[in-house]
Amino acid sequence: MIKLEGIKKIYKTKNGTAVAVDDVSLQIKEGEIYGIVGYSGAGKSTLLRCINLLEKPTEGTVQVDGISLTELPTKELRKARQSIGMIFQGFHLASSKTAAENIAFSLKVAGVPKEERKSRVKELLNLVGLSDKADNYPAQLSGGQKQRVGIARALANNPKVLLCDEATSALDPETTNSILDLLVDINRKFGLTIILITHEMHVIRKICERVAVMDKGKIVEQGNVFDVFANPQKAVTKKFVEQVMTDPEEESLEDILHHVESKGKVLRLHFSGSFTNEALISKVSKTFNVSINILQGKITQTQNGVLCTLTIQITGKSQEITKAETFITEANVEVEVIRDDT
Repeated sequence: MIKLEGIKKIYKTKNGTAVAVDDVSLQIKEGEIYGIVGYSGAGKSTLLRCINLLEKPTEGTVQVDGISLTELPTKELRKARQSIGMIFQGFHLASSKTAAENIAFSLKVAGVPKEERKSRVKELLNLVGLSDKADNYPAQLSGGQKQRVGIARALANNPKVLLCDEATSALDPETTNSILDLLVDINRKFGLTIILITHEMHVIRKICERVAVMDKGKIVEQGNVFDVFANPQKAVTKKFVEQVMTDPEEESLEDILHHVESKGKVLRLHFSGSFTNEALISKVSKTFNVSINILQGKITQTQNGVLCTLTIQITGKSQEITKAETFITEANVEVEVIRDDT
C-alpha cells in the first residue's frame, strides 16, 4: 500500500545542513494501523509529511497505492493527495468557521456540489459523535471534540490513507483513549490504512499492529508491536517500552533496591503469551531450595497478546539460584540480571 525507499530529507541552515530523515525505507500494508514512535527531534513528523509530499524528500521515492507520488507533476500530485487525509496535534481548525464549515471546506476545494457537501458533512459529524455540534465554533469545543472535527475533515474526501501527527498529544488520558477507539472503529469500518506518529508508547500498544522506532532520523528498530515490546533490541526502544511497563506513581526500582538487602540475585523477567497466566514463580519455589521476593510487576495488553514484566529477588545457595534461573530461562521467559550478589 505504502512504500518508502531511501527517504532522506536535508534542510539548509545558516550553519550548513541538517539531516532530518536519513535513508528510511518502510513498507506499510493496506488496512493496517502502523505506528512510528520517537522522541522530539527524531524526524518522525518530517517523515510523515514526506508521505503526502507536504515535505518533498531530498532523496528517495514515495509510493502510495502503486502510484509514485515523487514523480507526479504538481497538478496530478494535488489530486492524488485527496486520497490521503491528515490530522494534527494542534487540530488546525479555522476559528471563524463552525464545525460543519471546517469539514465542508475540503469538500468545497475538491469541487463537491453544495447539496452533496451538506449531506456528507452530516454523515461525518454523526460518524465522529458530534451531530449536535455542527454549528459550534472551535472555541466552543473541547480538545477531544476539536480533534473529532479534525478527523471528520480528514475523512471528507474518502481517503485510503489517514496520517496522524501526534493526534492525541494535546489531550488528557481519557480523551486520548476515546480518540484512539474512534480511529480503530474507522479502520475497521472502512479498511483505512492509518499511520500514527507519537512519542507515547501506550498509544502504540493500544491500537497499532506494527511499529517503527526512529532515532536521529533513522529507523533503528521495527516489527510487530508484540515482538518489539517483548524483546526490545535498542536502548531507545527499551526506554519507550518502560513507559508502558512501569507505573510512574509507583516507587522506582532504584528506590526499592535501596531498601532491599544485598544478597542473591535481582532478576527482571519478561513474560509473553500464555506464560503470563502460569504460576511460574510458585513452580520455581517448589522445585528449588530458594526464596523469591517479588519487588515489582506490570501486565499490559497489546493488539497481539499479553506481556508481563516481573522483577524478583531470588536468594539461597549459589548453585540453587543458578538452577532456578536456568529453569526460568528454559520456560521461554527472557531473564535480565539487575543485580548479582551471589
